[in-house]
Amino acid sequence: MKKVITYGTFDLLHFGHVNVLQNAKKLGDYLIVGITSDDFDKRRGKLNVKQSLAERIDAVKKLGIADEIIVEEYEGQKIDDIKKYGVDIFTVGSDWVGKFDYLMEFCDVTYLPRTEGVSSTQERSALRSLRFGIVGEASYLGKYVAESKHVNGLEVVGICAKSTANFSQDIISLVTDKKYNDFLDDVDAVYVASQPKYHFEQISLALKKGKHVLCQSPVALTKHECQQLFDLAKQNNCILMDAIKTAYSVAYSRLLLLAKMGEIGDVVSVDSTCTSLVDVKKDNDYGFEWKSLYDWGPTAMLPIFQLLGDEYVHKNITTAYLDQDKNFDAFTNVSFIYKNAVANLKVGKGVKSEGELIVSGTKGYIYVPAPWWKTDYFEIRYEDSSKNKRFFYQLEGEGIRHQLVTFAKSIELGINLSYINPHMSLAISGVVQDFNEKKDLFVIEI
Repeated sequence: MKKVITYGTFDLLHFGHVNVLQNAKKLGDYLIVGITSDDFDKRRGKLNVKQSLAERIDAVKKLGIADEIIVEEYEGQKIDDIKKYGVDIFTVGSDWVGKFDYLMEFCDVTYLPRTEGVSSTQERSALRSLRFGIVGEASYLGKYVAESKHVNGLEVVGICAKSTANFSQDIISLVTDKKYNDFLDDVDAVYVASQPKYHFEQISLALKKGKHVLCQSPVALTKHECQQLFDLAKQNNCILMDAIKTAYSVAYSRLLLLAKMGEIGDVVSVDSTCTSLVDVKKDNDYGFEWKSLYDWGPTAMLPIFQLLGDEYVHKNITTAYLDQDKNFDAFTNVSFIYKNAVANLKVGKGVKSEGELIVSGTKGYIYVPAPWWKTDYFEIRYEDSSKNKRFFYQLEGEGIRHQLVTFAKSIELGINLSYINPHMSLAISGVVQDFNEKKDLFVIEI
């Protein structure tokens, strides 16, 4: 019996898929179809899959072409499967010509003609078309423009900024912030990355116009304003999401899962550090407005609140100001006391430290090296070092691509699928508010 194997995502099953499977079946007597898992797709940077694994398996099964269906879960599995199932022929579409020649060492490799004019990518784009606008002046906004190109159906149509001098005129339309109201009329959704003091007003106006909002954290400078914005989003049937890209990193998601599963026992301490030395004086208008706690605080609080929750018993804030007017914190330390745990964050744009994350437990600890907020690697370490484990995950785009996909899918389904729940956004805004009001705050000199 001649066995044939092929692989694919098989999202939104169409005639092209059917054609490939039928031609694959003709190559032998027994066809094995490998369908990629959701997690494997994410690790490969393929984030636009519309259907769940179960739905995709069911769709292929109903065709009645495959004799056996398996799930592809890791890199290198194709070789393992060829050996395990005694496969004679590996086959995929001609758009992959040459990609799998390395498998010729284990079996015959055949590339099948692709059905022209049909693709899941095109169908996903047709199902979801979203006009996306960006508001702000930060240098990293270019990453959002670049990553948006990998999200089917998401089109960046313009940037609204106080100054448009830093953006390319030949890519997208640009307007100044004085025309923000008119700008909103031309988009379906916006990414707000302006100075935090403008967030409440800009988000409010967008939501009142029925526009969906992805906002660079903190969403608002007070807990009350943050709650108002989420209430307004609900009233207007809009999606409001907190944009901390680290939450969408595969490696970060996995370390959270392992910690919550008890791999290191009970979590009793979280230490999170985020720093970067920048010359904020070069751009007083923007740099000084993004204080160290504004800029790095939400990211540093992410693992603390996601692992320990936001119901801490007490907190202390220690800060060192860069300027005499005490408008900009060069360094801020926040300590949280919980009933059964403690947490500590250090952030700074005028002080440099090792940007690592350490989660301590009763059985071991998780160590994430700098820069932990865009990691693809972490370790679980135990008293017996021979039991230590290392984990590697790849995710392109620093989590931005996955974040944009989640935002677009939330809008499409009318359900907020954010990896950061509103309670956490409220907790972050609450810490920022206490910092601004100098509550539980002690000032040191540097």
